[in-house]
Amino acid sequence: QKYFNNIYENSVREKSQAKDHYQDKNGGNFFKLREDWWYANRETVWKAMTCSDELTGASYFHATCSDSHRSETFSQAKDKCRCDGAKSANADQVPTYFDYVPQFLR
Repeated sequence: QKYFNNIYENSVREKSQAKDHYQDKNGGNFFKLREDWWYANRETVWKAMTCSDELTGASYFHATCSDSHRSETFSQAKDKCRCDGAKSANADQVPTYFDYVPQFLR
């Protein structure tokens, strides 16, 4: 909350309409601001979390990569938790099953 309070204060200072848009009705929760921040930064955060060389052989528990001509066949993302870039146009995208986890659980 401390960080979103700082973002809120800076946003209101720079743009007065931000005060109405991010009106804090939840007593310091900044729900709308947190959701907008995540929408704007999720790809960068995802890359920061998964681009480490330490994750080269890591995979998530859920099969997300389509690796055949049959759409119902999937495998785990094993290249830094991404699908094989040579086979998938969406190799660098955040898996949707993590992307829509409620913010307070991230």
